Amino acid sequence: MNEQFTQQFWDELYGRTSRVWSGNPNPLLTREVVDLAPGSALDAGCGEGADSHWLARRGWRVRGVDVSAVALERAEAHSEPEIADRITWQRRDLTEWVPERQAYDLVNSQFLHFPRALREPLFGRLADAVAPAGTLLLVGHHPADLDTTVHRPAEPDLYFTPEELVAALDPDSWDVLVAEAVPRAVTDPDGRPATIRDTVLRARRRR
Repeated sequence: MNEQFTQQFWDELYGRTSRVWSGNPNPLLTREVVDLAPGSALDAGCGEGADSHWLARRGWRVRGVDVSAVALERAEAHSEPEIADRITWQRRDLTEWVPERQAYDLVNSQFLHFPRALREPLFGRLADAVAPAGTLLLVGHHPADLDTTVHRPAEPDLYFTPEELVAALDPDSWDVLVAEAVPRAVTDPDGRPATIRDTVLRARRRR
């Protein structure tokens, strides 16, 4: 397996600094989930836990899963006392792990980028974990980002479109509520303005 998908790779990356990410929840999570009634949530690839923390503050019972033990230790350490008992942290290799079927009212995956051969089975398992009337939220970098000046690994197989995500869902079992490429203004490594796009899928399981 490519080393970038291993625990060792991510433990070393997180170990190089006291914080890798901003500590803020992903904006497309807050946009898409803010009006949902709290229930049980799976945060797949939770990293340092910002999305899990945000969900727990809003009353969700969260299972945060990541391959990196270093990231999970940091996520737990950053949990405020009043939400700590609402979050369970678990180290799992998402390329192999099979979550419980139809067990979560929300399954959240933000910027998990694997080659198609790993990604499609993983997203299928995450979809299977959504309970009836529950929500699947998948967010990632759009392949159009490769045509910008923003740094992205030059591996087209890592990126995906809303159309690909929709096509993987059984139309008899899902209502697709959002499937779009959301533009986002950023600054490239040379300080120039650029527009990137985030692929977003939000779907509700019928049964």
